[in-house]
Amino acid sequence: MLGADEFISSPPKKTVRFGGTLADILLKYEKGDTTDFELLKHQLSDPDIKDAQIINWLHEFRSSVVYLTKELEQLVSILLKLPWLRRSREVVEEYLSFLGNLVSAQTVHLRPCLRMIVSQFVPPRITIREDDVDISDSDDDDENISENFDTCHRALQTVARYVPSTPQFLMPILVDFFPFINKSERTLECYVHNLLRVTVYLPTLRLQILELIVEKLLKLDVSTPQQEIEDAEESANNGASEEKSTEEGLFDMEEDEDRKGSKGVSPSSERMAHPLAERLDILMTILFSYIKDVCHVDGKLDISNTKHLYRDLVSVFDKLILPTHASCHVQYFMFYICSFKLGLAEAFLDHLWKKLQDPNNPSVIRQTAGSYIGSFLARAKFIPIVTVKACLDLLVNWLHKYIDNQDTGTNAYCDVALHGPFYSTCQTVFYTLIFRHKQLLDGNLRKGLAYLQSLNFERIVMCQLNPLKICIPSVVNLFAAITRKYQLVFCYTIIERNNRQFIPVVRSGTGGDLVQTCTNPLDSFFPFDPYILKRSKKTIDPMYQFWEELSAEDLENLKKPIKKGSSEDEDDDFLKGETPQNDGVVEIAPNSYESNTRSPVSSIGSPADCYVPYPL
Repeated sequence: MLGADEFISSPPKKTVRFGGTLADILLKYEKGDTTDFELLKHQLSDPDIKDAQIINWLHEFRSSVVYLTKELEQLVSILLKLPWLRRSREVVEEYLSFLGNLVSAQTVHLRPCLRMIVSQFVPPRITIREDDVDISDSDDDDENISENFDTCHRALQTVARYVPSTPQFLMPILVDFFPFINKSERTLECYVHNLLRVTVYLPTLRLQILELIVEKLLKLDVSTPQQEIEDAEESANNGASEEKSTEEGLFDMEEDEDRKGSKGVSPSSERMAHPLAERLDILMTILFSYIKDVCHVDGKLDISNTKHLYRDLVSVFDKLILPTHASCHVQYFMFYICSFKLGLAEAFLDHLWKKLQDPNNPSVIRQTAGSYIGSFLARAKFIPIVTVKACLDLLVNWLHKYIDNQDTGTNAYCDVALHGPFYSTCQTVFYTLIFRHKQLLDGNLRKGLAYLQSLNFERIVMCQLNPLKICIPSVVNLFAAITRKYQLVFCYTIIERNNRQFIPVVRSGTGGDLVQTCTNPLDSFFPFDPYILKRSKKTIDPMYQFWEELSAEDLENLKKPIKKGSSEDEDDDFLKGETPQNDGVVEIAPNSYESNTRSPVSSIGSPADCYVPYPL
């Protein structure tokens, strides 16, 4: 077998063919004699063309690229449609050399060459018709698909080497060829995988490619609400249970024993029942793998690579994620990369903090940044308690300064339109305390209580802006119970007063009748609520703090305030309960995760609307 360089410099094999040389044919064509030219096009378009014929023609075309001007773009188009990928190695090498010669001599053909290469980033199509409807999609059984993709990337690198401006022409083509979300999982998987491979050798395109991928993932994410995913899973599980119970009566005891001995798990158990969720799950798995591979070299974290990728991902986060409402999964790429090093998590929190406190940012962006801070502090097991305290200090100090500024103003009244960022920050602080209060008090109760008392929650809760009226009830309820237990602030009087003063929003119905609604005026969400996509959640779960559902004993304990002057050595059942640790696996109360993720009436995975009775 000849080496690559040896082969390219060797003359082609002689084959039987018509007419003279390529130069003669093109010269005749210029003079108006098109006979040989049409025969040439016919031969090149022949689906049964042999490898030796392709090599022979390509060798001549390589030496005649100077003639392949824009006037001959029809001929070039035929050459670009040659089935070169699934041919012998000799054909592939000759074709790559031809592409290099063509784009270096005739840059007018750069775009068609790039389009031809990018079109190969998905598996070949197979024709399928159902009831006269063409539902053709990818051929998933192509054994050489991985090798073909490798060759495509070689072709793209060859073109980029000859034409330095390739990236600016390539990006619009990558956008144009992105498959629709209704294409098969395999088609989307291959295309996204190949896009990410491009970023390795064309790093100037990485930010744009990441933006493109995240934009498409967001469309999938917001098109698939978590409730729809859960409903589909529940229906699939119920259907599987019914089918299993029906089948069990059809087998005898021996067959049942055989099945017990085989504990193989069906691959279908990892499939999402919802088709769009299945696509999103596959693509998120690819994105997580990419982030890990870029940041780790030979199994070790590469700080330089990680910092550069973090900057790109933060840019994508600001542009696409932060302004998007109701995304459930895509934002987890920031959660994941921040888990690699504490410095990244702190940088992300600082970035969000600057967004929150900057009055030049739109109110909705500031509120969302607050939601991200609270959800991140509550859910990320890799964030130590010292960082949580530092963030609480910043947030609470900002709240007190905000109250100082409002006390003497004319806007010192409860209005979410005027004070949205303030209420969002209050909810962030309350939410963080709910998840982290055990750790804040762990080890040294007196010291922990002194710290929490220094935050002066009483002033925040009792200020004229009245945050307990605006924040989500489930958060307010648990915050009130916890702060009462540790005698930090007594919220129930304010909650009861707010309930008495609550005036339902009244709007006109479609028929002209008045319709009463009781919607939460603070349109907040917890962006790092539990991740429910089956494959990709395996990446997130080890670093994720799940909500521990309160037991009856915990609820009873919340009604019992600790005694004044109690020391850290005194017994306290509540403190001796499960305490979330940064480096351990948190024990979840039976069915707590399932009940939270399947409840249609509570914020998914967040503290449910548990009723903590008011103390008498």
